[in-house]
Amino acid sequence: MRKILVTSALPYANGPIHIGHLVEYIQTDIWVRAQRLRGNKCIYICADDTHGTAIMIRAQREGITPEELIASVREQHLASFTGMGIRFDNYGSTNAPENYESCKEIWTALRAAGLVHEKKVTQLFDTQAGTFLADRFVKGTCPKCGAQDQYGDSCDKCGATYSPADLKDPISALSGTTPELRDAEHLMVEIERLRPFLTEWTQQGNHLQPEIANYLAGHFLCDELRDWDISRPAPYFGFEIPDSPGNYWYVWFDAPIGYIGSTRVWCEKNGENWEDWWKNPETEIHHFIGKDITYFHTLFWPAMLKTAGFNLPEKVHIHGMLTTNGEKMSKSKGTFIKADTYLKYLDPAYLRYYFASKLTGRVDDVDLNFSDIREKVNSDLVGKLVNLASRTAKFMKDLGLSATYPEDGGLFAFGASQMEEIAQAYEECDFARVTRLVMAIGDRANKFVEDSAPWTLRKDPAKQQELQDVCTIALNIFRQMVIYLSPILPKLAEQSAQLLDETVESWSIESVQKPLCGTKVNEFSHLMARMDEKVIDAMIEETKEENKPVDTENTAGTEENAPKSQWDDSAQPLTDEPLEEMCTIDDFCKVDLRVARIVMAEEVPEARKLLHLTLSLGGDVTKNVFAGIKSAYKPEDLVGRLVVCVANLQPRQMKFGMSEAMICAAGPGGKDIFVLSPDTGAVPGQRVH
Repeated sequence: MRKILVTSALPYANGPIHIGHLVEYIQTDIWVRAQRLRGNKCIYICADDTHGTAIMIRAQREGITPEELIASVREQHLASFTGMGIRFDNYGSTNAPENYESCKEIWTALRAAGLVHEKKVTQLFDTQAGTFLADRFVKGTCPKCGAQDQYGDSCDKCGATYSPADLKDPISALSGTTPELRDAEHLMVEIERLRPFLTEWTQQGNHLQPEIANYLAGHFLCDELRDWDISRPAPYFGFEIPDSPGNYWYVWFDAPIGYIGSTRVWCEKNGENWEDWWKNPETEIHHFIGKDITYFHTLFWPAMLKTAGFNLPEKVHIHGMLTTNGEKMSKSKGTFIKADTYLKYLDPAYLRYYFASKLTGRVDDVDLNFSDIREKVNSDLVGKLVNLASRTAKFMKDLGLSATYPEDGGLFAFGASQMEEIAQAYEECDFARVTRLVMAIGDRANKFVEDSAPWTLRKDPAKQQELQDVCTIALNIFRQMVIYLSPILPKLAEQSAQLLDETVESWSIESVQKPLCGTKVNEFSHLMARMDEKVIDAMIEETKEENKPVDTENTAGTEENAPKSQWDDSAQPLTDEPLEEMCTIDDFCKVDLRVARIVMAEEVPEARKLLHLTLSLGGDVTKNVFAGIKSAYKPEDLVGRLVVCVANLQPRQMKFGMSEAMICAAGPGGKDIFVLSPDTGAVPGQRVH
């Protein structure tokens, strides 16, 4: 049995949990539950990140103390996490005394190692707010690549790290004013002296995904590591540094130490020694974080742990960011959805399963497509999984399961044979592979039920034994699938265990190896509803209302005050969809745009948005396309029309067939979709340059 301590990055106590956060916490919760299903001792530790300028400023604005603010936010965060089925063993606070004690221990070790020195630092100061600006309270232009609207510590575009004072054209996020430079004495940690250790730890031992190890080697470890500015002068909400009065530990110092502080609280409650978790080499430490905080968790944090004699992470699992419908989350489009708003409308199982179906263990971004989630939930969870129980369990209340397991043509044996591969997929965070393997079991079982037709057998008194056997087989395969998916769908697992007169606690992953026989089946009750498109739309509309701007005083730069041209073109399209980052001519040339003629167009009855098109590129070259333009065009109006298509797009297998290209269109969607056409004289097959 392995002993594992797992953490997620600490959410900042200055706002609500939203669906972008939930990628990480759902991923971590699934991994922890999977470890427990395999019989390992695994605890899940987290906390609110409570220090820094942002907390201090918000508390001042609301006329409360920072302690009152973080207590209120903590309750909100816990309610959101609980609603989403995320279960922590301890959810602490970086403002707790246990965290202060851990900070002192690590600080003392850094001092003893001679890694700390003082340095005069030029820092941005907001004269209107009366405070030095934390990194995330300054935005400007990256000094390395020129990307605009970047935070004061690192660039999202090129990955560079820098001081806020290095930003070009800085603006304070607190007041919107241009800050001024002021000098202050700061305490610095020389992590360059630990570069040989950090190089070895990041490049060997499989502690990081290969792409992350390569990124660190190519961007940071190839040059001298800059000193880490670890203190902030007053005013600042945080822990005052014991041997440096008037200075406070920077939030990124005490935030990861919050993992240790929260563990200490859990150990005090459970009669355990926290050092057995953080200083015992037999314990595995696993961190789950987003790629935006890679630098802190793979360089600063291991340097602190190594110096203080703590366990180093066995693995830092890094995931990508969440996009919605292929774009950044947008408040104006209603896709910047709070967890609480989601829970008002939709079952958390939908989001847990959908994220699981997208997560692979790589650092790829995760896209939440609202049409896709509805199709996947209704097809997989309702159509394949719940369907097995709903079509059979209702016949079994009086019969119970067969005394011995019937002959099933190898169905149960096939499901059992997937155990090791599914367990390994969970271990590697390849939850997408888990869902594919489990649904393959469901495909076989549903065909068996369809062929056996228990609803027909029920009508024949002479076939009650056959009915019992068919339902016994179906419910045992259903049970296998639910056990495999129980880390992803904990609520459904509890409901299913109750149906089969079991408890979730009695299940382990080995339970899939032995069929359930001769036991009663409780009365079937509804397990899961189909996902309704109208409910999704209502959730998005509420999110739009929540995010409507309330400050109407500052209208500089808005459409109303912008200079007007003779055509009076609105700035709204660019506001809704800002320009992408620059690409090179080589990037552009990879996209093969061609003139094409629509030679066939028809509706796809099962699809709300799609039309099925056949494009001719001239001669006998055609492309099959499913285009989301049904709301704006009738099929008969498109036949014969010339369009521009992306001709070298990787084909995509859709529910309705293979889509081999994409036609170009403009507009925000709905009825406002405008298919692009070439000018007179263009012919199919010509390249668009």
